Amino acid sequence: MKKISLLGITGSIGSSTVDVISANPDLFQLVAFSFYSNIEKGKDYIRQFSPKMVSVKSEAVAVELAQEFPQTTFVSGVSGLCEIAALPELDIVLTAVMGSIGLRPTLAAIEAGHDIALANKETLVTAGHIVMAKAKEKGIKILPVDSEHAAIFQCLQGEKMSQVDHLLITASGGSFRDKTREALKQVTVEDALNHPNWSMGAKITIDSATMMNKGFEVIEAHWLFDLDYDKIKVVLHRESIVHSMVAFIDGSVKAQLGPSDMREPIQYALTYPDRAYLKEQQPFDLTKIGALHFEPLDFQRFPMIRLAYEAGRIGGSLPAVMNAANEVAVAAFLAKKITFLQIETAVEKAMAQHQVVPHPSLEDILEIDQSTRTLVESWISQK
Repeated sequence: MKKISLLGITGSIGSSTVDVISANPDLFQLVAFSFYSNIEKGKDYIRQFSPKMVSVKSEAVAVELAQEFPQTTFVSGVSGLCEIAALPELDIVLTAVMGSIGLRPTLAAIEAGHDIALANKETLVTAGHIVMAKAKEKGIKILPVDSEHAAIFQCLQGEKMSQVDHLLITASGGSFRDKTREALKQVTVEDALNHPNWSMGAKITIDSATMMNKGFEVIEAHWLFDLDYDKIKVVLHRESIVHSMVAFIDGSVKAQLGPSDMREPIQYALTYPDRAYLKEQQPFDLTKIGALHFEPLDFQRFPMIRLAYEAGRIGGSLPAVMNAANEVAVAAFLAKKITFLQIETAVEKAMAQHQVVPHPSLEDILEIDQSTRTLVESWISQK
């Protein structure tokens, strides 16, 4: 039985993980988890799993919950996330928190010797050089949970990386894939949150609409699979049935297919190297799907992809700047303080003004992250 700590239990990935754990009580035990603002849902999970330790947003909330659930230890903040990620009895830590806040607890889990099921893109985007080096040093497996990277990971089983020609990451195109750049000037928050294929949290849905999410995945793939950016390609695939592909030097291409159901990559990461029956899985019948479509990606139409490739190739501290600026800009858009297209304007402006640190330490990254947020917030407050 694998003992699990789940960072971000009330989000969309967290909820799907709960489904997987609940359906397989003989395989998994949820020892610890975190939640932030959805306290009532978090309480329900405490009652369901009776965890050893829970991390919450503040000390005040921790004190309040400790009175209601005396059998559980409550911690808070980033230090609390690091505590529940480093509990000695764990087998694996699933990081499903949103944003760069996932970096330090992921490193804490690696330092403690725990394998990582990674659903937090920003961890590798901002500090891939640090995280992967530490994982290699400690002999830790980084198991991808994102459907695209999980697909690539599955396609690579039994293969030699020296025989890979390139990766093909598929992209649905997001909420606005059929809109022109001119039409994007008028889109609303409600429009952006209406994803055609996936049910996700607000921030990642906006990232999907801007295609920054796909840009993050390109950088993440670079670190996960140790490939140059020229060997990582993105193709538009509207159906989200082929989750990604690997092309080999002999011309063969392997693809991983399935319904738009995050439980499958989550469960595979948790059971790896084995598989388990996925209970109540969605029906998957290619004869009913009928046809699959693939189109080249237009970097002029989706400039966030271009910015991500630029940030990844330059490297150093630039991806951390891109991520921080994007987080602030997306939050401002969701709060209706800026327009949709101003998200990419803020990101490009922040990247253009940054003096790149070639080999940033963790302290450098955290400082640059904060200074970039302050800078972008000041721009937004002037609008």
